[in-house]
Amino acid sequence: MPHFTMEYSANLSELVDIGELCNVVHDVILATGLFEIGAIRVRAIRCDAYAIADLLSQNAFIDMSFRIGKGRTPSEKTSTGEAIFEAVTRHIASLFATPHFALTLEIREIDAELSWKRNAIHPRTRQIGS
Repeated sequence: MPHFTMEYSANLSELVDIGELCNVVHDVILATGLFEIGAIRVRAIRCDAYAIADLLSQNAFIDMSFRIGKGRTPSEKTSTGEAIFEAVTRHIASLFATPHFALTLEIREIDAELSWKRNAIHPRTRQIGS
C-alpha cells in the first residue's frame, strides 16, 4: 500500500495533463525506495461540482491525499511528502501564475487492523525485481 489520490477541479482538464501528473507522482513514490512497485496506486478523480473560495469560475484546486501503511519514520514520511509536493508544484508551475489555484497534500497512516487487502500483482512484480 501506498494509495495516492488527487481530486481536482474540472476546470483544470484543459490546463493539466492529469495522466502525466499521475505518472510524475508514481515516479516520485517509487524513487523513495520505501514502497514496493506492486503496491503503488496513483489515481485522479475529477470533481465536476465544487465551490471554491469566492466562487469565481477561474478558481481551481488539486487536493492530494497519500494513504500509507505504518512502518515509516517521521523523517521518511516528511521527505516523501516534500518530494511529492515539490514534483507536483514544479509540474504545474504555470497554475501559480494566477491568483486562482490551491494545492494541498496530506499523508495519513492506515491502521493495519482495519485494513483488508488482497493483491495478485505482488507475486508478478516481485519476480521482476529478482
